[in-house]
Amino acid sequence: CQSFMTELYRHIGQFTDTPAGDIGVGAREIGYMFGTYKKIVNRFDGGVLTGKSLAFGGSLARAQATGYGLCYFAKESLMLQRNESFDGKTVVISGSGNVAQYAAEKCALLGGKVVAMSDSAGFIYDPNGINLEVLMDIKQVRRERIKVYADEVPGSVYSEGCRNIWRVKCDIA
Repeated sequence: CQSFMTELYRHIGQFTDTPAGDIGVGAREIGYMFGTYKKIVNRFDGGVLTGKSLAFGGSLARAQATGYGLCYFAKESLMLQRNESFDGKTVVISGSGNVAQYAAEKCALLGGKVVAMSDSAGFIYDPNGINLEVLMDIKQVRRERIKVYADEVPGSVYSEGCRNIWRVKCDIA
C-alpha cells in the first residue's frame, strides 16, 4: 500500500480523483495509503481517499454511501425525467455485494420492490420482493452465495448464469 501511494499521490486529490477501497482493500489498507499520503504531502487532505476509518475522518455511513447514493440519483432522475417516484416500482439490481445490498435497502425505503439480484454465478428472482433481512444474513453474516436465498425463501427462484437477469420484467434496472 505504501509503495503504491508513493507513485499514486501525484495523480489524486480531493478535487482531482478520489480513489476508494474495493475487494481486498478495506479501511485498514486505505489507512496505510492515507498515512503514506499525509507523510509525502505533509498535510491532512481528508477528501483524498474514501473508505477511511473514523479515526482518519471517515464516515459512519461509509458502508451504505455508494448504494444509497445510487438510489438518490435514480430517485432524482425519475422525478426530473418522468415526474415519478420509486413508489410501487419493481427493481432489478445487478450484484449482491455491499453496493447492491444497500441499494436494495434504500430502494425499499423509497417505496420500490427489488425483485431480482445476482452474483457471479447466477441470480435470484422473488416476485414478492427480496427479503432484505434474509439477504443481509446470507451475504454479511454467513457470507454465502445468493443461491442460498432461493433455498430459504418460498416462492423465490435461482437461475444459473447472470445474463438472464435482464429479462426479468421490472420498472427500474
